[in-house]
Amino acid sequence: MEQRYLGGTGLRVSELCFGAMMFGGGEGGADEATAHRMLDAFTAAGGTFVDTADVYGGGVSEEVLGRWLKGRRRDDLVIATKVFLPMGESPNARGLSRKHILSAVDASLRRLGTDYIDLYQTHVWDARTPLAETLSTLDGLVRAGKVRYLGTSNVSPAQLQKTLDLSRARGWEPYVCLQPRYNLLAREAEWELLPLSAAEGVGVIPYSPLQAGWLSGKFRRGMAAPPAGARGSGAWEERATEETWRVVDAVLAVAEETGRTPAQVALRWLLQRPGVTAPIVGARSVEQLTDNLGAVGWALTAEQDRRLTEASARPLPYPYDLLAHFTDERPHG
Repeated sequence: MEQRYLGGTGLRVSELCFGAMMFGGGEGGADEATAHRMLDAFTAAGGTFVDTADVYGGGVSEEVLGRWLKGRRRDDLVIATKVFLPMGESPNARGLSRKHILSAVDASLRRLGTDYIDLYQTHVWDARTPLAETLSTLDGLVRAGKVRYLGTSNVSPAQLQKTLDLSRARGWEPYVCLQPRYNLLAREAEWELLPLSAAEGVGVIPYSPLQAGWLSGKFRRGMAAPPAGARGSGAWEERATEETWRVVDAVLAVAEETGRTPAQVALRWLLQRPGVTAPIVGARSVEQLTDNLGAVGWALTAEQDRRLTEASARPLPYPYDLLAHFTDERPHG
């Protein structure tokens, strides 16, 4: 597995990031033994980058990962986690206030059994906490050595730019990583978030690269209902449209041409997108992970990439459509 620099930093991470959201065994997730086998398989394949969050399993994901970390060379791995969502009933057990961040980072360190977090990410934008309070607190964590780098997730382009500008003006550690939803069925990040990240030296680690299984090959044109147990089954009415089937058809066609699985094709397309550092793969079994790992070590041809990109294209909304008309450009293809 290749190693890529995270944005404009000197930190190198594997081209796939392993997402630990399903650790803990709840709601069809992976039990601890399976989680540890997946981590073993991921690192054996050259993976070094693991992402979790304090809220996953109410802390169980971090605990499972922490027990696996024991006895391993900590500096060989890049461990990322997140803060924001509720971790208790207290009014201050959520958000990005100084109080919650300081409590949350110490709790994550305890659960992970480590002295530092490589990448600490704000999980969602907090509209109620002053931005300076959040960013100055995060800067203090880096200076204290509890955190190495800072990132964010689920923000608008304007919010990301505001944080970068304020950090630059105050001399605080900036966000160097963005975790957005991005895949062949969700390309809105291309409108502004990806160009902004590229311009500002922010790495991009997309989550939901297979859109909850819709790009995995389980969903096919002609189905009257979702496959039993599929993660994306709850979005059937929203997703079972001609636009979706057009993308699925293109993925299946390229998979047949290349001798790869649909999941590998969808992940490969994402790996080849401008500005993307490492898609986050969130497997529930060793077999799923092994399939996802097959996305590395090969490349789509320019023609295959074009077909997938064109099949998944959507009409641009205003003002992007107007700007594209005058500049004769579409964001990232």
